[in-house]
Amino acid sequence: MAQFDALTGRSWLKPLIFLGLLVLALAGGCSLIKVERIDAGNVGIKVNLAGTARGVDDITYATGWVFYSPLSTAVYEFPVYTQHKEYEEFEVQSKDGSGFGVAPSLNYFIQSDKVDDIFRQYRRPLTDIENGFLKTAVYEAYRVATNRYTADSLISNRGSYEAQVKANLLSQLQSMGFTVQQITTKLEPPASLKAAIDAKNTAVQTGLQTENRIRQAEAQARINIAEAEGRAKAIRIAADAQAYANQKQQQSLTPLLVQMRWIEAWEKGGSNVPTYTGGSGGQFLMQLPAPGAIK
Repeated sequence: MAQFDALTGRSWLKPLIFLGLLVLALAGGCSLIKVERIDAGNVGIKVNLAGTARGVDDITYATGWVFYSPLSTAVYEFPVYTQHKEYEEFEVQSKDGSGFGVAPSLNYFIQSDKVDDIFRQYRRPLTDIENGFLKTAVYEAYRVATNRYTADSLISNRGSYEAQVKANLLSQLQSMGFTVQQITTKLEPPASLKAAIDAKNTAVQTGLQTENRIRQAEAQARINIAEAEGRAKAIRIAADAQAYANQKQQQSLTPLLVQMRWIEAWEKGGSNVPTYTGGSGGQFLMQLPAPGAIK
């Protein structure tokens, strides 16, 4: 009887033990379940890590809220909107062996219907793909494009050079699910070539300045010549006018006019006009009237 009472007195332990086991089971089950939300503009994929679904058909698309067990399933999220990636500078060589530093910036997006193919190919998140496969593809595109140019032509044809790099990337990546939208390059020539370019630019600037000074000097010389010719022409015109005036004056000086001018000059001077004057060679003698006699 005492033994029965002891057992019935401990009967409350059974529900308590059951409740404890239930809590432990729920806690353990929750730790085996995870929840992910696939945001808009992204594509989610569920990858089976175990069981008969492993292999080629182990990837399915997922959207919205996704519940999964991390023991048997992995969920990856890939953005399908434009991504911007900048790479550190690396060196490529031109056709003539000059080394150029390039630091590319890339805008691209993943084609939404190729996300599963990309993951099957690389089995990595997008960040790892950017720093692995994409970086190698970018390097190869620059290597091939740079090798088609000499150092001088590369400097003077930056636009066509970047277009060639983009074409190389498109040929590599388009069919694999990556679409390149834009690529820009920070192109750094070698120090020796940069110094040569600077020297050439300086020489060109100096030559242009010298040509400008020569043109200015030639223009000033033409101005001086034109001014001198103008002054000489003016002097000739004045001399011709004076000669013409002298010629006309000589033609108008008849002997009678000369005598009249002579008489007028003596009268203006207030002196007596000579009574007699000789003609040319002493062959002519004329008695002049006394001053005041002619009325």
